[in-house]
Amino acid sequence: MRLTQLNRECLLHLFSFLDKDSRRNLSLACRQLREVYLDPCLWNLLHFSSPCQLRWDNYVLGPSLRYLTICWYSSRVQLVCNIEDWLKTSFQKDICSKHESLVSTFLAHVCHMCPNLLTLTLSGCAHITDQEVVSVLQCCKKLRSLRLENCVRITDRSLQAIAEHGDNLEEVRVDFCRNITQTGLQSCKEMRPIIQLSAERSADMIPDIKPEEKEPLGKALQKFLQYS
Repeated sequence: MRLTQLNRECLLHLFSFLDKDSRRNLSLACRQLREVYLDPCLWNLLHFSSPCQLRWDNYVLGPSLRYLTICWYSSRVQLVCNIEDWLKTSFQKDICSKHESLVSTFLAHVCHMCPNLLTLTLSGCAHITDQEVVSVLQCCKKLRSLRLENCVRITDRSLQAIAEHGDNLEEVRVDFCRNITQTGLQSCKEMRPIIQLSAERSADMIPDIKPEEKEPLGKALQKFLQYS
């Protein structure tokens, strides 16, 4: 029996065992297999090991997506992307400029096309901001699990959005997000006590503070002498 003689349900079942690249390659064989490949029901889970993979055409976004993971454990994350913007050299900024909007743009598509998302995991996505998190929470109302690890631009604003929009959230992780504070965590816990909230090392890390935001040494010394 030829593969194309199988009915659609059988073909969808066979496709489900293949990775993204294998699915795409098989879909190029004929129109029937291409239609199966484009069926949103096939794409309930997506996993990306690098933001650059978001540029590829080996996946389909749609309302069937339930589980989404974008993890980037490259040394580039630690040595370039995780550095505060105001500390980056021109060379480091140039590296970041080539990929810094990839995850944000992709998440914007997810907000419009994947309203039934249940789980979102972002690890090492150093360029996403609170705005992307807020948009996902507002558009993906069924979200149950939100895991943010080493997303250095995330602040207490995301925690506030979790408290305001996370009606169905059961688990939230904001591990190694250095701009999260104890105050933000406590406020989120008070507003959403049912959520299992984890923040390993986050509130204990040193937040990003630009030099101009620090109090001048002269003024600090003057205050110290005034009140001592």
